[in-house]
Amino acid sequence: MTGDCYCRVSTEQEEQQSSYAAQIAYYTDKISQNKDWELAGIFADEGITGTSTKKRDEFLKLMALCEKGKIDMVLTKSVSRFSRNTLDAITYIRKLKAKGIPIIFEKEGINTMQMASEMALCFLSGFAQAESESISRNVTWGKRQSFKNGNVPFQYKRLLGYEKGEDGQPKVVPEEAEMVKRIFRSYYAGASISKIKKSLEADGIPSPTGKEKWSPGVLQYMLRND
Repeated sequence: MTGDCYCRVSTEQEEQQSSYAAQIAYYTDKISQNKDWELAGIFADEGITGTSTKKRDEFLKLMALCEKGKIDMVLTKSVSRFSRNTLDAITYIRKLKAKGIPIIFEKEGINTMQMASEMALCFLSGFAQAESESISRNVTWGKRQSFKNGNVPFQYKRLLGYEKGEDGQPKVVPEEAEMVKRIFRSYYAGASISKIKKSLEADGIPSPTGKEKWSPGVLQYMLRND
């Protein structure tokens, strides 16, 4: 039997990397030790949301191989690792079940091919979705409270004209500030976005992210940003 596993982690960066590597090592060893199994692959999305499958490339690749009959069984740590969206979870479980492909959720001890009813799985995936939504609300609340206290994060790598000062506050970078002034002066003088873009590129002035080419969208955003 060709077995594979699906992993996903979405926690803090250092913990995420550790969990990500640990899950891959665990399942590689687990599958290789079973003489009746053949490892078809490890599919792992690192730091990706579980509430939608749209951006989970590895998950979608796994499902596509299952559809083609390349995989006979899927191992995953838990329902919440597989999907935190109830509809997605049930939809993909039904698709694989119709093809005779079991999904084994180790934490819950569930083999989808041996389930008498989907009710338990509906409850579990529903709880996982609710947990994810609750975490999202808590994170949003925490960020808003931080903003109220004056703790505003700056993406200095993408911010033209400023750098982080020694006191932790934004500090003007004179040469970059001149670029910003040049862009605004050109625009107020009647130059179009396209003309400003060509002028900056002709003079070899890099974009905020260090690229040789300027994006018209970046210039529009700068000019509209009060």
